[in-house]
Amino acid sequence: MRFPTVDLSQTSRRLLVAFSLVSAVGLTSCAGRPGPETLGTVALNDYQPSRVETLYSVTTRDRAEPGTNVFTTTRTREPNYASFDISIPPNHKPANIEWPKPGRKPDPKTDFAVVSQSVLDRAALLQAVRTQDKAPPVVFVHGYNYNFQESLFRLAQLKTDSNLDGTPVLFSWPSLAALPAYVADKESATYSRDALANLLSDMTRARNGQVDVFAHSMGGWLTMEALRQLRLEGKGDVLNRLRVIMAAPDIDEGVFTAQLDVIGRMRTPITVLVAPDDRALQVSSFLGAGNRVGALDARNPEVAEAAKRHGVAIIDISSLEPTDVTNHNRFFDVKQLATTLSKPAAAATIGDAGAFVLDAAAQTVSSPFSLAARVLRR
Repeated sequence: MRFPTVDLSQTSRRLLVAFSLVSAVGLTSCAGRPGPETLGTVALNDYQPSRVETLYSVTTRDRAEPGTNVFTTTRTREPNYASFDISIPPNHKPANIEWPKPGRKPDPKTDFAVVSQSVLDRAALLQAVRTQDKAPPVVFVHGYNYNFQESLFRLAQLKTDSNLDGTPVLFSWPSLAALPAYVADKESATYSRDALANLLSDMTRARNGQVDVFAHSMGGWLTMEALRQLRLEGKGDVLNRLRVIMAAPDIDEGVFTAQLDVIGRMRTPITVLVAPDDRALQVSSFLGAGNRVGALDARNPEVAEAAKRHGVAIIDISSLEPTDVTNHNRFFDVKQLATTLSKPAAAATIGDAGAFVLDAAAQTVSSPFSLAARVLRR
């Protein structure tokens, strides 16, 4: 049985309003969009930041110049590797990135700031993953309309707000970071699937253990394609060591079912965070002429049945406060999400599949669930 489709005959007015909202947010962010200058190393002098996050990056973006960590929108055949130490300002608010004011260098006292960085190669990255700590590393795969620095600093925000123990690794694909570039971004995400599959294979084997994957929006499409590739390559041992959680995945429902048919049931169910009121995915449905997985209705019995059949856990997180008018970025408030999902009423053994509804006010879920609490641990 397939995931049920929803009538696409939404009124033109509703689509126009949704598209206008998404466009407005995009145009507003573009006005002060952070450029590569935010990746410059800032001297701390006598200031000692209270929190510094060490992040690693793997990207299919080309370097602007050899030996630098400024990355372009050009695709590269061989991934590039880097590490960054990012200081978190004392005025940081959960779910927020404190960017420097336009035209000014980052100030570690008030802004997220790169205080150290290195150019790495594949061997150095894997050595870091192998020796950093005992907790599983976490790979973050960003979505559509992101530039490199936005994805890097978003991972720093997620890391600091959730107190993740595992080594954070950004997988950045060459999004054009432009609102009209949806189709081009989809092609660049698809282009990067082999690189992501290889990274996940390398990391599970370097660790000889578990790796967590957290993907957002179009990054969910890329992640599913990488998992499919691993299955086709006969790397079931790699799939068995992955825990995958996707927030608002921008994937056509029929395509998602076809991907699951190839991937099969994973040892740990793929977890999907959904919100039927996601306006960005409404626009994506219109552009792609198909309903998106990230907007599934977890209350629909057919959705629950299909989720159990395919070994997938679907959680409706629409009760969480949105971070913008698109309702597409609720996962930014990872602290609220982790707090809710770590409550005793939400805890159970890993292995649950089906559809669940998160009640943020009561801080419970309507059926036991624990995977996200472990991936997004406080």
